[in-house]
Amino acid sequence: MNPPSYQQQTRDLIDGLKAVCASAGLGNDGNEYKIIVQTFLYKLLCDKFAYEMKRACPALAGVDDWIVGWQALPEEAQQDLQDMLPAETPRLSADQLIPSLFNRQSEPGFARLWDDTLIAIAVANNDIFAVQTDDGEKVPLFDRLSEYVTGSLEKRDGFVRALFNKLVGVSFERLFEQKYDFYAALFEYLIKDYNKDNGGKYAEYYTPHAVATIMADILVPEDQRGTVKNAACYDPASGSGTLLMALAHAIGEDHCSIWSQDISQKSSSLLRLNLVLNKLVHSIPHITQGNTILHPVHKVGKSLRQFDYIVSNPPFKMDFSDFRDDLDSDANATRFFAGIPKVPNKAKDKMAIYLLFIQHIIASLKPGGKAAVVVPTGFITAASGIELRIRQKLVDEKMIAGVVSMPSNIFATTGTNVSILFLDRSERDRVVLIDASALGEKVKEGKNQKTLLSGAEEQRIVDTFNAREQQEDFSVVVDHAAIAAKNYSLSAGQYFQVRIDYVDLTSEEFSAKVAAYQANLVGMFEQSRELEGEIGKGLARLALHV
Repeated sequence: MNPPSYQQQTRDLIDGLKAVCASAGLGNDGNEYKIIVQTFLYKLLCDKFAYEMKRACPALAGVDDWIVGWQALPEEAQQDLQDMLPAETPRLSADQLIPSLFNRQSEPGFARLWDDTLIAIAVANNDIFAVQTDDGEKVPLFDRLSEYVTGSLEKRDGFVRALFNKLVGVSFERLFEQKYDFYAALFEYLIKDYNKDNGGKYAEYYTPHAVATIMADILVPEDQRGTVKNAACYDPASGSGTLLMALAHAIGEDHCSIWSQDISQKSSSLLRLNLVLNKLVHSIPHITQGNTILHPVHKVGKSLRQFDYIVSNPPFKMDFSDFRDDLDSDANATRFFAGIPKVPNKAKDKMAIYLLFIQHIIASLKPGGKAAVVVPTGFITAASGIELRIRQKLVDEKMIAGVVSMPSNIFATTGTNVSILFLDRSERDRVVLIDASALGEKVKEGKNQKTLLSGAEEQRIVDTFNAREQQEDFSVVVDHAAIAAKNYSLSAGQYFQVRIDYVDLTSEEFSAKVAAYQANLVGMFEQSRELEGEIGKGLARLALHV
């Protein structure tokens, strides 16, 4: 029998951890979320350390208990072995590893022991793994997780024992041998219980794998893989990092650095985990928690840092009325060249914050740089306002490379139709517009409907865009003058040719068709008269009862 896949092992572990949290009265709340994410991070750090130790000393992989084998080495050899580990390896001691703690779970105060272990790991690895906030403070790796459990010390001890019983049953060590886009495949499963009421407050963290793949494969085409060097990649609303991971895999983890900012502490923690898992630990110092629009952190002097690649799925709607006026200043005039959305009298939560993110991205893109941004499809055709002014700049300055309009419900948690906007500051002469709205298979996920693209459909979009190919009712390639003539619309459908099919008919065939139409029309008139009579009778009966 084949062993379960990493995906299935992870789902099983998530389910197990959720069951433990539910039994402690922590089901489906924010503390449960922290416990699951940080427990996963602890598990992955332990497995990463074990993997690197065995790689540095292959003899340890051949013994029943590698920790015992490690500790049996002379003290100098133990130190030499740790000195051989890659710089991005978490620094752990033998007594901090899961098997060592598991063997001590019968001790009183086991929950406190684990909490102390987590804090000690956080302190020892603070320089490598801590995430910085926009005011310069560092967010440590771990909280004292058992303290989220209310009740006696014995109850906390039992809770942590139950967590460890789940952790010892699975190993992710071999996962580090491959490129494994952990959250792209599994994040939706991890937060499915938090995505209530049309997505809830956690929905902004998840981007479908198909969207991430298409963006990365167009930004870094197959024939350019391995040629990109020292690329700085940025996401100003990074979430868990799905888009950045896909981009880094396309470029090569050794050939790029990741930069991000996100207002959510949860997002920063998840992205950090993704970097640990995907050999991008060197980028952790560039991961910042904070408000990108109000306090952009990544700067050179007083100017925004500019990047080679930018990917983003920014929040579309959000109330930013409390700091809106702070943005309307001379200092931001260049960054927000097209304007700042006004505060509506009603529904402040509908403020189009994504328009600020698009302008921020344009200002953060290097000359010659490329970007891909998820936008609501309404943006590409809006006839006036900030949307139009942004499109005018992109077209007039030849920064627009193309647009892919995706199928409806590509996001399971929202019904908003989305398009992917591709920018290229090397001044593209012609623009590729793709209407992929007819692709995909509709599936039900709970109460939500989702559209899934097949691998072949994803590849068709990528190949068509990169080849700059025109396909009937699917893609069109136009110049900037043609776009300007259509009020800067970036909708492919507005450029498709209207076809009129002509069919040769004999006079007899034409007469037969006209007769058929007349007969059908007579029948429809008769039905109409019958319905009129029924309606009249109904109204008469109603009048009798008044």
